Amino acid sequence: MSKSCCQTPELNDIAHNNPRWRLILWIALIANAAMFVVEIVAGVAADSRALQADALDFLGDAANYAISLGVAGLALSWRAKAALMKAATMLAFGVWVIGYAIYGLVAGSNPEPQTMGVIGTLALVANVFVALLLFRYSEGDSNMRCVWICSRNDAIGNIAVLGAALGVFGTGQAWPDLLVAAIMAGLAIWGSVEVFGQAREELAHG
Repeated sequence: MSKSCCQTPELNDIAHNNPRWRLILWIALIANAAMFVVEIVAGVAADSRALQADALDFLGDAANYAISLGVAGLALSWRAKAALMKAATMLAFGVWVIGYAIYGLVAGSNPEPQTMGVIGTLALVANVFVALLLFRYSEGDSNMRCVWICSRNDAIGNIAVLGAALGVFGTGQAWPDLLVAAIMAGLAIWGSVEVFGQAREELAHG
């Protein structure tokens, strides 16, 4: 059987015990926690569903990084179980955002594009920085891959938030903000499916 990232636990164990990996996780944890505070305040002030959804994504990622730190250095089976928990979190986030976007469509909203643009740019810079730090671990086990997917999705989501800001500014309507919130939900759900599948495979071969 050919080897893949799911079948090389000895290499992943070395990486998980690497101080550099732990340091990167701490940097990612602090950056995501800080951006959650910034975005949730700005999202409420700007009445932006996309910013609020991105803020909750930052919060979920901060929790995921904390879990990754907790299982770093443990056996592959434990890391796979942690990845399953994180996949469930990503799925729950996606479902919640879709529901919140539908609520905004029904109840109405009036997002403020200038704030969305400024905060979206700041969030993009933070996420690209973290994603670059994590890129070398993107082909690791399901736990490492989950961390990478979260960061990748965040950067894509931030670009979408900036697009939503331009859309709201150009049309004077809220639908671009709601559409981006739904896209972010789709990214979270798809990412959870990817991580769940790899984690199940690792547990089966563990």
